[in-house]
Amino acid sequence: MGRRDSQLSDDTVLAHDQRHSKGAVAPPIYQTSLFAFESYQSMVDRFRGTSSQPLYSRVDNPTVSVLLDKMCQLEGGESAIAFSSGIAAISNVILGLVQSGDRIVCVKNVYPDTYRLLRVVCARFGVSTNFVDGTDLTAIEESLPGAALLFLESPNTWVFEEQDLASIARIAKAAAVTTIVDNSWASPVFQKPLRAGIDLVVHSASKYISGHSDTVAGLLVGKQSIVDRLLLETTPYFGAKLSAQEASLLLRGLRTLPLRLQRHQESALIIAERLSTLDSVTRVNHPGLKPVDYSLLQGYGGLFSFEVSDEIDIPTFCDSLSLFRLGVSWGGYESLVMPASVSISQAGDFSSTVDFGVSPKLIRLFVGLEDPEELWSDLSKAIASA
Repeated sequence: MGRRDSQLSDDTVLAHDQRHSKGAVAPPIYQTSLFAFESYQSMVDRFRGTSSQPLYSRVDNPTVSVLLDKMCQLEGGESAIAFSSGIAAISNVILGLVQSGDRIVCVKNVYPDTYRLLRVVCARFGVSTNFVDGTDLTAIEESLPGAALLFLESPNTWVFEEQDLASIARIAKAAAVTTIVDNSWASPVFQKPLRAGIDLVVHSASKYISGHSDTVAGLLVGKQSIVDRLLLETTPYFGAKLSAQEASLLLRGLRTLPLRLQRHQESALIIAERLSTLDSVTRVNHPGLKPVDYSLLQGYGGLFSFEVSDEIDIPTFCDSLSLFRLGVSWGGYESLVMPASVSISQAGDFSSTVDFGVSPKLIRLFVGLEDPEELWSDLSKAIASA
């Protein structure tokens, strides 16, 4: 994996690829569990770490390596790891960098499974977490002394508040705290946290990077020293590897990422602006409607949320939709609705520990690639009927 040519745009990096063998336009899919060695010495060299020959697809695979190289170029990272899901990327990096007695600082309103990981799983091993307002630099700075990790989402889940990543990176560096940002919302096309001084970036690659709602995957990109530590001490033993087939699908998705993001952005802004004019909508949470001066975002994508007044019956609204579908996840071609009230009432052992801190009248909206005028017609009619 190498750094990108600084003269190349993201569009060219994503469309142009000469890093795989024999001139294939699409990288070959190495559908194999292991790789044989030509000699005893070549095997010895690999186990000693003096050779980069692939060994075993749980550890390394050439198709996955092409994907990781591409992500390093896009994010400006030194090294990367691929995982079987976004939460696998998050759990590997968090559990790989803390030990019993450590403390983590995390912004509020993060992805619910990240919250559960921190509050339930990490707590079992004696790792505590403080949740802070990501827009309050003073609160973040005061929480950092003695912490091991600072976990960020910018924008965060449900309410889509940005954090001042450049300032936070400086504060965390002074406190010797490792910083991690979930960059799934923006993708590396619309935001590059590593350039602001953040140490590590994670992605749910199931979202925009895939773009086709047919792959579940996760990615980690960042500093070589930290990634090497994870590769040595953690990720081979958790086993959450990405297959060559899924890596190939992600590479396919990356080729159209800038084009798709532009369409998502344009359509979502149209709908967000129109929602903000309705009397029955009390709030629209979209970073593009009220930009902050410290934003690193170069675009907005298609995911945001809005809150409705008490007279709107959310189940009726949802059942009145025809183009928007009810479903979790996002980032594909299809438009989706996710009511916060459903997520808040999720059944299971962890439900009592989850405090989303958002109104049950909040609805998350993902605007897909359908015609925006037809999407607006569907949405406005459903609101009127509720």
